[in-house]
Parts: sequence; C-alpha cells; structure tokens
Amino acid sequence: IDTTQESYLDLFPLDAIVYLTPDSENVLEDIDPNKVYVLGGLVDESIHKKLTLRRAQEQSLQTARLPIREYMVKAANTKNYHSETLAINQVFDVLSTYYETRSWPAALKAGVSSGKGYVLPDAVK
Repeated sequence: IDTTQESYLDLFPLDAIVYLTPDSENVLEDIDPNKVYVLGGLVDESIHKKLTLRRAQEQSLQTARLPIREYMVKAANTKNYHSETLAINQVFDVLSTYYETRSWPAALKAGVSSGKGYVLPDAVK
C-alpha cells in the first residue's frame, strides 16, 4: 500500500474513480482492475445518511454499493436492526475476499458481521 497526502482527484482520471457508498443506486457487480475504488467513510460513531453519496456526486464521480441486498437477507432480530453501512475495514475485507474468490456470498460472509442484521440465505433456518 502506498500512502500520499494528495487527493485521489488529483491522482486519477475522474472516469476511473468509483466511490463506494451504501447509498448508491448502482450495485457493484465486479471489480474492474482499471478502476480505482474509494471507500467512502467517516470517522464518527453516528451514521450520516447520504453524506458519502453527496460527496461523490459533488465530485462528479461514479458511485456503487456492495451487493448486500442482492445476496443477503434480513435476519430476524430483537432490535429489528438492519444496516448496509459497514466500517472501512469491513468493506476492505469484502472487496479483498471477492477479489480472491470471485464469490459475493463468500466475500459478504467475510465482511458483513451478523450484528448488521443481514445473513446469507442458507444461514436462515
């Protein structure tokens, strides 16, 4: 991993950047090696709906979300809590597992904790 103080907007062409945000209408179906994926995130305990989506739109960037709804189901839980908002390390785990396995179910299982209220369909009994 290389780190820099420079903005991704200065380092890559806008059409190569995909900003990952749980509020996007676009589903990430595959990882394109010619794209740069920005993990939209905040260092904050609260969830700010659509903040990362608005940031991406202000920067004229493509957006996508992980295919949680497409591959997982809402699990019954006492709090009726279901969230597609993941921590940056969880998103990274999903992406790296998908890159290795090319399996969204395996990737989502690796990165989406049961505390988010989503499980793979075969985990529902």
